[in-house]
Amino acid sequence: MNIHKLKQAEALFLQKYPEGFLHPEMQAMGKKHKMDKMIELAQESFSKPEFKNARAIADNMSKVIGRSSMVSMFEKPKFKELMSTLNEKELQSLTDGLKAFLHGNQKKGFEAMVEVLRPAKLAKWSLMTILPNYYYPNDEVFVKPTTAKGVIQYFELEDLEYKPTPTWNFYERYRNSFLEMKAAVNRSVAPNNASFGGFLMMSM
Repeated sequence: MNIHKLKQAEALFLQKYPEGFLHPEMQAMGKKHKMDKMIELAQESFSKPEFKNARAIADNMSKVIGRSSMVSMFEKPKFKELMSTLNEKELQSLTDGLKAFLHGNQKKGFEAMVEVLRPAKLAKWSLMTILPNYYYPNDEVFVKPTTAKGVIQYFELEDLEYKPTPTWNFYERYRNSFLEMKAAVNRSVAPNNASFGGFLMMSM
């Protein structure tokens, strides 16, 4: 990681927005993402006791993704359509995967979700990472392809090569680097991981 570039980006951001993400302009920009509401919805929908009915969880996945401002408008209807066409075994595998990602063996859960979504060409970084990011806004990372590629290149993250197909190995290493960078800046620049991701995107 090029810490000099990161601190330089932080200084420029705080020069323009002295209060960081509490600056009125940033607050106005943040309203369209409705992070507080999305976090609350995700935490209500995917708490461990909720995982009793695979169809209900799949419906909630569609609902949260459908309301997300961070997921492409082209991916939302495709995901919703897929949820209506999966058989019971596939639905169970997908929702068990999400449960494991959020509440158990993360690697196993991640890979189970990829296996179900891949045949429909919906194993995409945004769909794989948006729900965990809402559920754990300070621990999990939303991987937006253009931002991730830019962050790796601009901030010189070593031994990280972005690839379109989601893998646990890349996610875990990118998340570690992301959280390391977040820990190196003022909290006003990184009130949560989604905001810090926005800061990195603007910095480039």
